[in-house]
Amino acid sequence: MKKMLGVIAGLFCTQLAFASQAIYFGETLGIGENVRLDSFPEATSARNSFLSGLTGVGTESFETYKNDADSPLTLDFSGIGSATLSGAGRVTSTLPGTTNGNGRYATDGDKYWQSIRDFTIDFDSPVSAFGFMGIDIGDRNGQVRLSLTTTGGSIQVINIDNMLDSPDGSVLFWGIIDSENAFSRITFENTAAGVDSFGFDQMTVGTPVPEPKTYALTLAGLGLIGCIAYRRRKMDSTLIAA
Repeated sequence: MKKMLGVIAGLFCTQLAFASQAIYFGETLGIGENVRLDSFPEATSARNSFLSGLTGVGTESFETYKNDADSPLTLDFSGIGSATLSGAGRVTSTLPGTTNGNGRYATDGDKYWQSIRDFTIDFDSPVSAFGFMGIDIGDRNGQVRLSLTTTGGSIQVINIDNMLDSPDGSVLFWGIIDSENAFSRITFENTAAGVDSFGFDQMTVGTPVPEPKTYALTLAGLGLIGCIAYRRRKMDSTLIAA
């Protein structure tokens, strides 16, 4: 009986180990380097879909840092965790309703992270979900290339498919949820480093919501194990009575 319980538990855990990776992307095109978009529906829709798959969300919007602060920078994800941002860039601020004159601005508040070269985020605790808003990416044919390092040491490289030669002031959202692989580091590479400057805001981490099939497997597994335990107790009671 103990052997049977062990086999069932093993199969149960194996089932839970397999879950799909989900990537979220939306891009709203800008209308000029001096125009700060009032809304960015495509990017916001992608972000909302990303957030709907998470619980315990924490977001860093750079509002607490002084203007022109550079790296290393400690990112605070609102009680969910923290991280260290290192590499090229600085915190930039614009007046409400304005841009920096080149199409970049914050998507939440008035401050954002601006970089023209590569930078890295090292998480104090591994995360399975990460997303961000990107501003004015691609107007000079640059794209973001992400290198995600898992806790096991493997590296996944993802090119964000933003529009090349896009209008100034465009806003995109990109996010990933991967319940199988937690990330300890993410490196942001600029494919047009030194030429195309990017803005980043609302960097977000969170815990993935268990998929419905996971709930079903949990209930089924607990129910089956409980049933076996009940039958075992009944069998023991019968033997004692005999």
